[in-house]
Amino acid sequence: MISFQTKETIFAQGDSTDGLFFIQTGKVQLSVVSEAGKEATLGILGVGDFFGESGLAGQVLCMSSAIAMSDCVVLHIEKNAMMRAMGLQPKLSAMFVKYLLKRNMRYQDDLVDQLFNSSEKRLARVLLLMAQFGQKGVSEMSVPRLSQETLAEMVGTTRSRVSFFMNRFRKLGFINYDVGDNLHVHSSLLNVVLHDDGGNEMLTTKSPTGRSRRGVEPPVRPGEPLDKERARRPPLPGFERSERRRRPVLGSEIGVVTGK
Repeated sequence: MISFQTKETIFAQGDSTDGLFFIQTGKVQLSVVSEAGKEATLGILGVGDFFGESGLAGQVLCMSSAIAMSDCVVLHIEKNAMMRAMGLQPKLSAMFVKYLLKRNMRYQDDLVDQLFNSSEKRLARVLLLMAQFGQKGVSEMSVPRLSQETLAEMVGTTRSRVSFFMNRFRKLGFINYDVGDNLHVHSSLLNVVLHDDGGNEMLTTKSPTGRSRRGVEPPVRPGEPLDKERARRPPLPGFERSERRRRPVLGSEIGVVTGK
């Protein structure tokens, strides 16, 4: 067992791989930095999650960095020990393969989410997944307070848009900041994810006359399309998407609804 304090680096991108890690307590952030210095957050892991397992497949160097988001305790398992244990214990091997398959499904859902959904929906989905909404044994739907820059990296948008939507979620009662160092996520946030708006942001503002009007979006980077335009574009060349077809339902959304 190894203990890490908040913001302490567990391993850095480019380090030699040495087995894998299993989180006993706390939360860990995985991130990657490009050669140009641009950083992206790959995910936030919690109790019961593995990370650093790429070395089992022969990867020599770590392709991402792992940083403790809170005081945490992790179990470090050397590669040879893990390979021996999986060979001797079929149940352990089956459990680990199942975990990796579920993570792969999550990555596929993330890709579909990025291609088809607006940044508002992507942000709502990220918050619900981090809060483990719908999972058994989860009594308190709260997540550590993340910076808006980190959320923007996870969602794939700008910090200004994250700020815009987080304020909107708070005003509508979907989230609550008044829970110490944690952000409380309410189940009503699921409405944002499930709302079929054809790729448009779920925004409603009032004009000076008091009438409600839709379609106002937060600022975007110069030269970038609006989210509603981006979401309606074909994700791949030659792929035609009917305007009447409903957007694909992500596996994670089904899990959120059914609790599976």
